[in-house]
Amino acid sequence: MLLTALVWLGVAYFLLPLLWLTIASTKDNSDLFTTFGFAFGDEFNFFNNLADLFAFRDGAFWRWTGNTVLYAGVSAIGATVLATAAGYAFAKFEFPGRRLIFSAVLGSIMIPATALALPTYLVFANLGFVNTPLAIIIPSIVSPFGVYLMRVYAADSVPDSLIEAARIDGASEFRIFLSVGVRLMGPGMVTVFLFSLVGVWNNYFLPLIMLSSSDLYPLTVGLAQLQALSTGGGGSTAVFSTVITGSFVSIIPLIVAFLYLQRYWQSGLAAGSTKE
Repeated sequence: MLLTALVWLGVAYFLLPLLWLTIASTKDNSDLFTTFGFAFGDEFNFFNNLADLFAFRDGAFWRWTGNTVLYAGVSAIGATVLATAAGYAFAKFEFPGRRLIFSAVLGSIMIPATALALPTYLVFANLGFVNTPLAIIIPSIVSPFGVYLMRVYAADSVPDSLIEAARIDGASEFRIFLSVGVRLMGPGMVTVFLFSLVGVWNNYFLPLIMLSSSDLYPLTVGLAQLQALSTGGGGSTAVFSTVITGSFVSIIPLIVAFLYLQRYWQSGLAAGSTKE
């Protein structure tokens, strides 16, 4: 009974903010401050809010969305490829310094991203990458946690006997990795992809310090800029409902990605539940 209650508390903790955001996106500025948070306003204003959002600065929201899809998509794919290859190598190959290098990867997980912000900015400034998409994509491709996760997953999901059989048949190591390792590590790859996708999609600090042009902003920085118009004073336009609607629209792609990719998790769990 207690466990069930804790589960429902966890469900409420995660779903209530989403419910509030969904309801708030249907209100205008007046209803946001005069009605109960979990109650609809006097008028259903969702489509008007959408129109205001898409018309803001000649479609700036569409540019921010396109930038976010580019940054998150390329970074997630790159992080998944590198983490899968590195995790497989750490799990299935013996080479000098393997433990030391893997320990360094684990140690890098403990370093907060904010501590690396200034050194990363200085390096990228010297390379001429500041205020370019590369300033967001390159740091996001490196995922120490993804490497650790794939190393653990490869060690359990890819049998050494299967690799030896492929070697006896004359397959190269690269072909074994692509034909055997990648197929068996699919659920782990999906996990790394989703973690990286969500991390880059929601990243605010890195784009804030790396990008100065609003045309390159992702959704996080763009919506923060839009929010500043509402709180700036001095005759600024109150666009609270537009910001909330933008926040609601911005999470829809993540929900769709999770719902689409979760079947690969389920298939991986089912495959691991059978005996050899």
